[in-house]
Amino acid sequence: MASKSAVLLTVPGPNGSREVRLTSADRVYFPERGITKGEVVEYYRAVAEPLLGVLRERPTNLKRYPDGVDGEPFYSKRLPKGAPDYVETARVTFPSGRVADSLCPTEPAVLLWAANMGTFDFHPWPVRRADTDHPDELRIDLDPQPGTGFADAKEVAAVLHGVLDEAGLVGWPKTSGGRGLHVFCRIRPEWDFIDVRHAVIAVARRVAERLPEKATVDWWKEERGERVFLDFNQAARDRTVASAWSVRGRPRATVSMPLTWETLPDVEPEDFDVRTVPGLLAERGDPHAGMDEAVGGIETALDWYAADERDRGLGEMPYPPEYPKMPGEPMRVQPSRARSTDA
Repeated sequence: MASKSAVLLTVPGPNGSREVRLTSADRVYFPERGITKGEVVEYYRAVAEPLLGVLRERPTNLKRYPDGVDGEPFYSKRLPKGAPDYVETARVTFPSGRVADSLCPTEPAVLLWAANMGTFDFHPWPVRRADTDHPDELRIDLDPQPGTGFADAKEVAAVLHGVLDEAGLVGWPKTSGGRGLHVFCRIRPEWDFIDVRHAVIAVARRVAERLPEKATVDWWKEERGERVFLDFNQAARDRTVASAWSVRGRPRATVSMPLTWETLPDVEPEDFDVRTVPGLLAERGDPHAGMDEAVGGIETALDWYAADERDRGLGEMPYPPEYPKMPGEPMRVQPSRARSTDA
């Protein structure tokens, strides 16, 4: 049985030190490895500086596992009740039009406070608090489908790297913590979510066309086959992915690890977990340290999207089912069902 004792952690920050209460530190969160809640909290203390570089001023959802990896997780999209007075928020608008005050990390103590509540993953929006309608980050999620794996995602990522170069964008890869990869690009916050999603669609189409046997942009699972899906809908409003440095809810306590294009071919997801990453950070530094200086625009990608629509009839793609019907969107009917209805 986990101890019910609590300890106070002193956490330095920009406004002085905070005391963060750590409860049940010896509760086992990852039984396969014997990794405890206390280890997860200490992990976040070790990576607080680069993680804050990822999260600072961003509305952030928390994926919480209060009973550990074998329990049922849930998302906190609004600031949880009982937050300390130093925890700040950002106002966001969901696709439904509803608004909420979301956690907005600004200092290390916030990360440890969240970890003490069972947070494994931090899921930031691709926007900053000052303007939550215009993303400053373009994100591409490489999602291996059944029958494919991390090696396939790396092969697709290599083609994506070249397409991003052609679009004038600097891509920063990271492991998802599972079988996939995420690639982020810093952009000027001059376009809305629809424009950024269109840019992702245009980039993803070019990757799939250059590697059709390995990559796909087909939204319907029945059409994807054994290929890596470039999930353009992760660029839709309110969709988020786990941040770099986030612990993932997997038995080995893997971490979503930032990488360089040079190191990507030689890594595996299992190389990066709660116990290995702090040492790698201390030894090698943050692979994404230069990301904020590599800001680009999506003009070229939007030109591609317009040309696809004009010349090839390739326009809007389906949105997720919980979204309102969007302008120009095709029917949200899975192809086999549509064919059956037509017959």
